Amino acid sequence: MMHSPKRKLFLDLVRAVFRLNGLLLADGDRMAERVGLTSARWKVIGIVALSNSGVTVPSIARSLGQSRQAVQRITDVMAADDLLAYVENPRHKRSALVQLTEHGQEVYSALRSLQDPWAIGLTDDVPTAELETSLRLIQRLINRME
Repeated sequence: MMHSPKRKLFLDLVRAVFRLNGLLLADGDRMAERVGLTSARWKVIGIVALSNSGVTVPSIARSLGQSRQAVQRITDVMAADDLLAYVENPRHKRSALVQLTEHGQEVYSALRSLQDPWAIGLTDDVPTAELETSLRLIQRLINRME
């Protein structure tokens, strides 16, 4: 088995990403709880809010790297809680668009008021170029793995 420095660095990166994911979920749960959400709902509401004209459940699932069924369960509960609404999709009869309700928009705005200072505080001493490089690397690895 080959033990190259690049292999070790990659595996260290994988472990760091796993650790970061756990910390993000914990922080996400703490922030989301303050507006009545979980981090799972936070992720979904964020994707829906950032879409211009609605997004389908399969698109949300792809964005999150989760199964369509898991996302469908979350969106159904969020629709029952008046955070999301399903609307007709003119491009696909069987795959409705998911949009924020007025209540969902209010919750998302409240969440942003917590999320924005958190994001700025975590990155205030990190150069923009370093964040851009990190994002490009992560996106490249995602593309290769997909």
